[in-house]
Amino acid sequence: MTVAFYANGTKAGARESKRELAKVAVGLGMNVSSPSRADVVVVLGGDGTMLRAAHEFPGIPLLGLNLGGLGYLASVGERAFVKALRMLARGRYSVSERTMLVVSGGGKYAVALNEIAFRGGLSGRAAVLDVESDGRAVTRYMADGLVVASPTGSTAYSLSAGGPVLMPDVPALVLTPLNPHALAARPVVARDTVRFTVTLRRRPGGAAEPVGVYADGEPVFEVGVDESAEIRRASVTAKLVELDGYNPYEVMSRKLGWTGSNVK
Repeated sequence: MTVAFYANGTKAGARESKRELAKVAVGLGMNVSSPSRADVVVVLGGDGTMLRAAHEFPGIPLLGLNLGGLGYLASVGERAFVKALRMLARGRYSVSERTMLVVSGGGKYAVALNEIAFRGGLSGRAAVLDVESDGRAVTRYMADGLVVASPTGSTAYSLSAGGPVLMPDVPALVLTPLNPHALAARPVVARDTVRFTVTLRRRPGGAAEPVGVYADGEPVFEVGVDESAEIRRASVTAKLVELDGYNPYEVMSRKLGWTGSNVK
């Protein structure tokens, strides 16, 4: 097996860990090369580093070793780094194909692993967003914004906005409004074959302020009044390495503090 190491240089000890783990990998009989020649890219950092790696190395399985804070995608803690490499060398892992999203509009597009987000401008005023699914009207939100999340992204921005948690293999998307101005507004789960169209409308008596469109937190373009953006499932997937014994429920409990219930 050939592996490559990709580290977030801003993280304390990342470069040193990369050098040391490369030595461990060679000692385990693996070859260390560039990502373009690797069977697996070992990512050293946090979830932001994992997202960057998913964009930079499409189609290559990624194993996340956490040097960050939360580390939901990069779920292997520092104490288990060597154990993780040992399992990798012995083939004790599987590869999870994760849904990615594409957003397009105004001649621009971007791909995201976690989510596509629509957020209002500097004024902080709520935006009026019309949502369609495969050409059929869904609803109109007056809100600070809107998140369209993949199953992987359901535990990220969407979750913090009150969205549901989806397991990684669920073929669905989540539509979560950000601070909606309506008591009855709730997140929506839809099959991942639909195409959502989000159109900005003018607020009653309000200014025509554009809304920013973001892919995994990175700005892509803006939509103005009566302009639209389309979101759909991408034709490509992100490939994440899951070591033997990986349990998404256990990771959710360990990383997000999920307990289900205190009733015994």
